[in-house]
Amino acid sequence: MIRSELIQKIADENPHLFQRDVERIVNTIFDEITEAMSRGDRVELRGFGAFSVKQRDARTGRNPRTGESVDVDEKHVPFFKTGKLLRDRLNGK
Repeated sequence: MIRSELIQKIADENPHLFQRDVERIVNTIFDEITEAMSRGDRVELRGFGAFSVKQRDARTGRNPRTGESVDVDEKHVPFFKTGKLLRDRLNGK
């Protein structure tokens, strides 16, 4: 599902809301999650999962095409851990 499909589904299930309002709500939620993660905060949605940021240390990598060693800088990457309810639903429990 992509963002526009999510917005359309929410708008269809809530006919009392205008689609532009639903779009603003969805965008605000995603923006707030992004802002929190950029500050290094953890975002937890009970029953769904938790978004966090993990730090990868600098290392020496290898260019797969040439085999040459290259230095890879330290970086921060997003990480998602599923909640118990979501994990159980995915496994048919």
